[in-house]
Amino acid sequence: MFSHTYKTQPTPTWTPFCWTCEPKHTAMNTLWLLCSLALMAGGVSTTEDCSYHRLQKHLGLSQKNESTTGLRPVVHWTNSTLVMVDMILFGIMDLNEKSSTFTSYVLISTAWVNYFIAWEPKEFCGISKMTVPRERVWIPDIGIQEDISDTSSTILSPYVQVHHNWLAQVIDQRRLTTSCKMDLYRFPLDTQSCSITFKSMIHRASEIKLRAFASTTAVNHITRESMTTLDEWDFLGIAMTEEELNYGGDEKWHQLIYKITLRRRPLLYIINLVVPIAFFLVLDLASFFISEAKGEKLGFKVTILLSISVLLLILNDILPSTANNLPVIAIYCIVIFALTGLSLLETMLMSFLIDMDSRVDQDVQTSAKTCKETQEETECRREPERDAESSLKKVDTFNKKDLDGDWLNNPHLLQLILKEVQNIRQEWFSVNVRCGQKKPGYWEKVARRIDQAYFCLYLITTISFLIFISFMWLH
Repeated sequence: MFSHTYKTQPTPTWTPFCWTCEPKHTAMNTLWLLCSLALMAGGVSTTEDCSYHRLQKHLGLSQKNESTTGLRPVVHWTNSTLVMVDMILFGIMDLNEKSSTFTSYVLISTAWVNYFIAWEPKEFCGISKMTVPRERVWIPDIGIQEDISDTSSTILSPYVQVHHNWLAQVIDQRRLTTSCKMDLYRFPLDTQSCSITFKSMIHRASEIKLRAFASTTAVNHITRESMTTLDEWDFLGIAMTEEELNYGGDEKWHQLIYKITLRRRPLLYIINLVVPIAFFLVLDLASFFISEAKGEKLGFKVTILLSISVLLLILNDILPSTANNLPVIAIYCIVIFALTGLSLLETMLMSFLIDMDSRVDQDVQTSAKTCKETQEETECRREPERDAESSLKKVDTFNKKDLDGDWLNNPHLLQLILKEVQNIRQEWFSVNVRCGQKKPGYWEKVARRIDQAYFCLYLITTISFLIFISFMWLH
């Protein structure tokens, strides 16, 4: 720090005004008095000019000059220019997973060494720094590599502050939108790191050296103290690294990287996505206790499946479609959706088997008039044999009556024989069909056994999956 010494303005002296003095002396006194009052009212020293204009003229900054704005301010062209960049994060506006962009409000301080701007403060009334218009000073072309924001979001300072010890500084405020490569595998329990890279667009590493003026601890402390908006994120810290980038050949570019680490606040997503889907899974498990007879089970499962589909659409609007690794929450939703869909198919199979059993019961009731079922299947098999014997006896009776005649030429007898053979065939077919059918209640029992086995398998699979997905999320 420099001690500022200000020269006190000399107190003017004059002869007291007198009405009895000679006219010549009276006029001189009056003129001297008026000049002294004007000098005192204006605060201007009569011996030295302490204005900024004098210093600007001395430095050649009173007007725009191509030699001071268009050329890198070094004594020799092989000398490099030291540029120090500090960034303070004031607010986190948005981190968009769909477009992979990070929007923040930052303050960027850029300071550099200008060997043509220097003076002794004691020669200019103790002035150690001053501001000059931006267009009168050379400013390094430091840009942000990930920047995709428009020009209207940048508030450029119209002035550059210059110091007596070759240092120039400009401070800009920006609503910065940068591209950010995100890892959404553990969404919404994820931690994101977004980089902001400062580098010169034209000058190589041999011409401009980038450094951070403030330390990492100081930058993190100031950022935490000045943070105004965080949205759904917690600020973990900023790390700074310096790198040399080589695109091939001997030319290298120097760059300064600020890596911002953020952690998501997951409570809102857990309440709106994770918990409802888990609740729908529990409801699907509870639906196994609904009776199939009322027909409400199938509609209930369809409603659950549609509800999960709505949540999947919401999740699709949040997550990008170009993610390399499928997020855990996507696996979570897809597997639960698949389990619910399989449960719906199983319910449809149960309904089909129960309906089949009811149709068998109706067939048995309609056929009870012609053939009574017995407990033993062999009794049912003997019935067509008895009918066949009785029919043969009828044929024998007719044969005995017409034994002496030409019975082959008797059409009435042939018609009777054919009718009896047809009746035997029909009775044999109907009895076989009735005896081959299952008893009423058979298919319902099969459906119950399948339902119980599927419920046990469904429950074991669900518990195993939830344990597995929790391990993937937390580790």
